[in-house]
Amino acid sequence: MLTVQGLSTRVLKPASFRLDAGECVAVQGPSGAGKSVLLRAVADLDPSVGDVRLDGMRREDMTAPDWRRRVTYVPAESGWWADRVDAHFPFPDRAVPLMEALGLPAEALDWPVARLSTGERQRLALVRALSQGPRVLLLDEPTGALDRESTARVETLLRAELARGVGVLIVTHARDQADRLAHRRLRVEGGEVREV
Repeated sequence: MLTVQGLSTRVLKPASFRLDAGECVAVQGPSGAGKSVLLRAVADLDPSVGDVRLDGMRREDMTAPDWRRRVTYVPAESGWWADRVDAHFPFPDRAVPLMEALGLPAEALDWPVARLSTGERQRLALVRALSQGPRVLLLDEPTGALDRESTARVETLLRAELARGVGVLIVTHARDQADRLAHRRLRVEGGEVREV
């Protein structure tokens, strides 16, 4: 589904790997090694060179917004550009079931963003990404600010997405989370990406 050949940035040495439909690959390594840089490069958010394809189609052959709808990056701390939550959700009917699956009430769409806790923002950012119907999710520490119960809800939702054929590339420092979700692992260290 997603193939990456010779992808490099100022930080990353050329990296090559694949992500199949319904597969989760954990990205691990020390802080500052380039894990987030890798995800941002795949999403075409930072300058990079290399060949990145989705179902054989090069990302350069799609508009940037179309690529990012299909190959969606969710940072550890997402941006919020409007004062109210609902302004960030063009498809609220798609968002509500996902919110409820993550333990968030439907009325959270009516809340001001300033009311949200860090964990609520993190879960809503995942909902925002999933409501676009991506083929690939690029997740940067998606449960870093969550308690055990909320983490379990996120993992359950991700398993459902994997079962639907979504590919997931997840940066996580939690070895047990990688054990629970990932089919394979990539190690990023010193700008090098290798399969382990």
